[in-house]
Amino acid sequence: MALLPVGAIEQHGPHLPLDTDAFDALHLAMEVAKACSEPRPFVLPLVPYGVSYHHEDFRGTISVSNETLSQFVYEVGMSVARSGITKLIIINAHGGNAATLHFAAQMVNRDAHIFTCVDTGETSDTDVENIAETPADIHAGEIETSTTLATRPHLVDMKRARKSVPKFSSRYLDFSSKRSVDWYARTMRISRSGVMGDPTKASREKGQRMWEVMVRNLVELVEHLKGMSLDEIYQRNRF
Repeated sequence: MALLPVGAIEQHGPHLPLDTDAFDALHLAMEVAKACSEPRPFVLPLVPYGVSYHHEDFRGTISVSNETLSQFVYEVGMSVARSGITKLIIINAHGGNAATLHFAAQMVNRDAHIFTCVDTGETSDTDVENIAETPADIHAGEIETSTTLATRPHLVDMKRARKSVPKFSSRYLDFSSKRSVDWYARTMRISRSGVMGDPTKASREKGQRMWEVMVRNLVELVEHLKGMSLDEIYQRNRF
């Protein structure tokens, strides 16, 4: 089994570092691997750049195209499959990568016939949101500021943290709604600061609890998958 961390280099408001997503992806993968039983999963080198065109109005953002990222991840997946990996978990720390990584995962599954999945927080989002106080905390808000305070507090400038919680015209357009459709917009059209949330409510303690939840849930997924053959994953033993 292998874990492939994928992040992004992009603006996170005036108070968080540009590599927040890249750091978080690798940190999560490493902590999950350390917490797993033997044999532990391989942690592949971080893919630091992501699909971040929607943040390009803010300086410091580095973005690659959907085609570039999907092809790169596809080729990594095919290569590790040739080396004997049969289960690949892509740990994605940037929501803007999700569609691209799902496409790459589909192609790896199609061509290498290995188990491939993408976790963009699906294993833990509900639990993490229960720890946070802010509704519609989407980007550089309470959650990401808390998790960064827990890992790299010296890179957080809370003096520059400002509340900027978006209010959407429809619950179907609210990014944090369980009923929302997937839609796309440049961040500048929604937030002048690049923040979508309330970083002023962040704390190191919240961040530590969030990391504990994320690691615990992903470890559980890894352990479940480790104990199953591909036939069992595909439920062939039921027929």
